[in-house]
Amino acid sequence: MDSTVAQTFGTNWTAAGALQRIARSSLAQAHTAISDPDKPENEAVHDFRRAMKRWRALLRLIGPIVGAEARVLRDEARDLARALAGARDPQSALDALADVEKHGCALSARSMAHLRERVHAIRTQAETKLDAGLRRSFSAALDRASMALELWLLDAITSADIAHQLARGYDGARSFIPADWQAATADELHELRKRVVIHRYQIDIIEPLWPRFVKMWSGEAQRLRDRLGKHQDMLVLASLTVPHGPLAPWRSRLTPAIAERRAAHVAAAARIAARIFVEKPSALRRRLATMWAVGR
Repeated sequence: MDSTVAQTFGTNWTAAGALQRIARSSLAQAHTAISDPDKPENEAVHDFRRAMKRWRALLRLIGPIVGAEARVLRDEARDLARALAGARDPQSALDALADVEKHGCALSARSMAHLRERVHAIRTQAETKLDAGLRRSFSAALDRASMALELWLLDAITSADIAHQLARGYDGARSFIPADWQAATADELHELRKRVVIHRYQIDIIEPLWPRFVKMWSGEAQRLRDRLGKHQDMLVLASLTVPHGPLAPWRSRLTPAIAERRAAHVAAAARIAARIFVEKPSALRRRLATMWAVGR
C-alpha cells in the first residue's frame, strides 16, 4: 500500500472507511497520472495502469456486495488499461533480454546491443500516444467511476464481509497452484499470476490492523507476481524468435538461455507460493477475524 494511503487510516479502522479511502486514492492516482502535463508519458502510462489494477482488485472484492455496477466499472477499467498496453510486450521482451544477458547468455555484447535495438524499434511502433483526446476520455471515465463510488452504501459492509471476500480471493489464487510446477502450461501460470495480483492488492486493505504481517504477506505476493511476470517475459521474448520473427537469426543461441531462465523463475515461484498459500482459506478467514477483533 502507498504510504499516503496508509497514513489516511489513522487508528479507527473500519471496513467501509478502508474501502472508501483506497478506492478514492486509486482513482485519484489514475487522474493524476493522465492529467499531469509534466509527467513523462511512459511514467504516466505505468502509473495509470497500476492504479487501474488496484481499482479493479477492489471492485472484485466488493462486487458481490454492491452489485452489477461494479462489474461494469471493472470491465471499463480493464478496457482503459488495455488501451495503453501497446508497448507492454516489447518492454517485456527487453526485460527478458536483460535477464538472460545478466545470467550468461551465449551472445556477444555487440549482438545483445543489436537485439535491444530491434526490440526498441518494435516498442516505439507499438506505443500508444496519450494524446489530449485520450486523456479527456479517460478523465471522463474516471469521473463516472468516482460518482458511482460515492453513491454506494459501503457503510453496510462489515469486517466479516471483507474477511469472506479476502479469503475467497486467496482461495481463487490458491486453486491455481500447479501440482507440478515445471509441467504447468503458460496459460496456467499466467492465470495464477493474475489471481496473485488481485490478492496482493486486496490484502493491502487490512494493513493498518497488523502492519508488519500484512507488509510481509504483500511483499511475498509481490515477489511471486514478479517471478511469474519474468516467466511471462521469457515467453514474449521466445515468441520473437519464431521462424521469420524479428529475432529469428538468434533463435539457436537464445532458446537455451530462455529455457534456463524460465525454469529458474518457475522454481523460485514455487518456493514463494509454498510459503504464501500454506493455509487453507478457512484458516485465513479465522486469522482475519482475529486481526479485526484485536485491531479495532
